Amino acid sequence: MVATYPLTDASRIADISAVRSRFGDRAGVLVETVLLRRRAAAKLGDVRDWLFTDEALQQATATPVAAHRASRLAGMMVHDVTCSIGTELAALRRTADVLGSDIDPVRLAMAHHNVPGAPLVRADALRPVSRGTVVLADPARRGGGRRVYAPRDFSPPLDALLDTYRSREIVVKCSPGIDFERLEFGGEIEVVSLSGEVREACLWSPGLTDPRVSRRATVLRTDGSIEQITDTEPDDCPVAAASRWIVDPDGAVVRAGLVRQYAARHGLWQIDPKIAYLSGDTLPPATRGFEVLEQIPFGERRLRQVLAEMGCGAVEILVRGVDVDPAVLRPRLRLRGARPLSVVITRIGARSSARATAFICRPSR
Repeated sequence: MVATYPLTDASRIADISAVRSRFGDRAGVLVETVLLRRRAAAKLGDVRDWLFTDEALQQATATPVAAHRASRLAGMMVHDVTCSIGTELAALRRTADVLGSDIDPVRLAMAHHNVPGAPLVRADALRPVSRGTVVLADPARRGGGRRVYAPRDFSPPLDALLDTYRSREIVVKCSPGIDFERLEFGGEIEVVSLSGEVREACLWSPGLTDPRVSRRATVLRTDGSIEQITDTEPDDCPVAAASRWIVDPDGAVVRAGLVRQYAARHGLWQIDPKIAYLSGDTLPPATRGFEVLEQIPFGERRLRQVLAEMGCGAVEILVRGVDVDPAVLRPRLRLRGARPLSVVITRIGARSSARATAFICRPSR
């Protein structure tokens, strides 16, 4: 019944008052549950009957990402040792045999409700309770309402988790912002993006991946297509001046350090060896690009003049390698036209020859 109330900013006070008059002191938790379910729909799909906590929902894996991981674990017996409210279990049991466990009794009770029939047990992730299973772990990266970034501050800590299961096959979901170079891990690091947003890094132990692969970028697109690139692919990417198109590779490709491999695959080249922007005569399939209309040395006054001459009224600003804040620059351009354009600002060259360059572009979409 609470789900029938709009609970918008305009109606929330009246709606909560009506709910409280009907359900008394249970009103708060009922309203919170309805609001969490509405937030969850965009991330998890049809979860109208699920139970959540706010923190568990924030860390829950988006359904397409969980489904991708489940496809890599198809046919295996998987023990999710940090199952929380059950989002990974729901995806996994479509392709694999599953076992779930968590140390938090409230989240475990929610998982019982959300994923009925899945075998669950209360257990500490650092005290193994299964044998012969692939271990899946998603250590918490929030504490006290704040996000944590250092692997030693995860719960459980990443080093302790890897040490506990050093003789087992393991998959660990991590923040994409961790320093991969300082991570002592001998398997594959997969960086996954969804609809252009980097969502996670995932560690795969050697027995679960091609032994030649240490880095993988997985791009999950809105249309359901997937592109994967690994460090086993050729990286013979030249450096040359910009051509018709500027391409800003997907964040998963950049974060995984596979820009050169991506360029080589699609016949692109770098416009600077230290910068991730690429160029080419054609766009890769399903890729948004920026068609170069004019190239100028970057300067605020000159850029403002050229955009005015082009009748620009709205501008998207992309920056790499130059200390420019788009949010600060945009209002200072004083645009008054009607034409939407994009400006790519980047550094080209090294040391004394380095120069900031602006490409005024028409976006492909």
